[in-house]
Order: sequence, then structure tokens, then C-alpha cells
Amino acid sequence: MPQLPAPDYPPEVRARLEADAAEIISRYPGARSALLPLLHLVQSEEGHVTRTGMAFCAQQLGLTTAEVNAVATFYTMYRRKPSGDYQVGVCTNTLCAVMGGDAIFETLQEHLGVGNDETTEDGKVTLEHIECNAACDFAPVVMVNWEFFDNQTPESAVRLVDDLRAGREVEPTRGAPVCTFKETARILAGFPDQREGAVAASGGAGPASLVGLRYAKGENPHPRVVHPRPVSGQPEDDAPAPGTGGQSPSAHPSSHDAPQETSASDLAHPAGPAAEEGE
Repeated sequence: MPQLPAPDYPPEVRARLEADAAEIISRYPGARSALLPLLHLVQSEEGHVTRTGMAFCAQQLGLTTAEVNAVATFYTMYRRKPSGDYQVGVCTNTLCAVMGGDAIFETLQEHLGVGNDETTEDGKVTLEHIECNAACDFAPVVMVNWEFFDNQTPESAVRLVDDLRAGREVEPTRGAPVCTFKETARILAGFPDQREGAVAASGGAGPASLVGLRYAKGENPHPRVVHPRPVSGQPEDDAPAPGTGGQSPSAHPSSHDAPQETSASDLAHPAGPAAEEGE
């Protein structure tokens, strides 16, 4: 059956959104370039992109609703149905999966009683598996409303969602304290985070992400992990690896040993399990 025209926003809501939309559109030389932040704006109103929201965007930008719908359905950051205050995304792409992401996702499904892209009965948490959080050096990673929680375990992820549902303040490994999905959408629309200290807390890249930059600058922040073949005529167990001060290869992990927990390799910034490898 053909759908009826989308209902309009109440007059006071529409007036407020029109003022915000005008501010967003003024930032761009071409009005249609403002579509992405406008979709975030309407998402901040209802928690997902509704037909009313898409019609509003089309009217403000002189587009058809089909053009707006094509963009809203392309990007997964736009929700198409009511969802929770907190979008909990578990990375299940290759590296996070083998480091424990699959186990985290399965544990949360059982603990919350929901499947993928489903919301808890209290409306607090929507669980979803996502392909990549672009934080492989902190795997396995969970995101809450696009904020990073690094080096997670099934146990730490359960504590995280329990805190979210209980209304306790949650601080990510890197970034500002978590806010609701609607508040996050408004920030992504281009409006400043008004919470005291939130901007300063955003910080920068984590230390593990900057190792490559230090190498590019000619620094050598970590010793070699994979040692070269032994020198001819020298017993393999006694062959020193260049840059290790004559230390024998047996003092280093081999190329096929299980890796340490990410947090254990960066003791100044612990983010995951406190126990060292082997404990």
C-alpha cells in the first residue's frame, strides 16, 4: 500500500529545527552539501531518521525525498527505526574477532536478551555487531555512541552495559564521557558539546596508534619482536638480534607466539585486563 505523506513536526519543533538547519546550511557554499549534518540534526530530535525528518531535510535543501532517502539508507550511522539511548557496537571484523570480539558479542546477546540490531526492553541499549572500528591496535574494541572502549573482554563488556542501563556515568578509554545517542547526533550535526570539560576530555590518538608515527620520525620505541635468522656458524639459541644489546633470541617472543594483551604492551595507559600474560 502506498504510504501517506509524512506528518509534519509540531510548529514549535519545526521552528527550532529550521533555525538550526539555517545555521548548518550557511556553512556550505552549496546547500545540498549540508545533507549529512541535517540528517544528524533530525536524528537528534527523535533518535532515528523518520519519514518526517527526511521530508524536512528535502524541504530545507530543495531535494526530493528519494534523494534524501538514498543517502539516509546508505550510511549505517543513521538509524532507520527506534533504538536505544546507547548504541553498543561490537567489532567482529577479523582482528577483533580473533582477539575476542565474537565472544564479547555472543556474551552480550545472552546477557541482554537481544539479537543483532535489537534493543533491550528498557530502551537503554541497542546491540549491534559492526565491521570495523578502525582501532585494530586496541582489539577487541567496543563502541558506545561512537566512543571507544579498548581491549575489552566479555566480563568488562557486561559491566559496561550494566552501568549504562543503571544510569551510571561511563567514561571511554579515549574521548569524552558518553552521552545519549540523541546528544551524540546533535554534536555530529556540528553543534558544540556543551557539557563542562567534555571537549578537553576528547584527547587525541591512543599511544598504540602513534607507534607508526614514531617509526616514521626515525625513532625506535619498541625492541624487535621477530628476530632474524642466526648468524652462520652460530647456534640458533645464542644468535643475538640486532638492536637488542646482544640479548639472545630466546628472551624475545617468537613470531608465532600468542601476542600479549594490548594493554600489557603499554603499561603507562592500561585499558584492559590488569593481569599480565600468563597469569
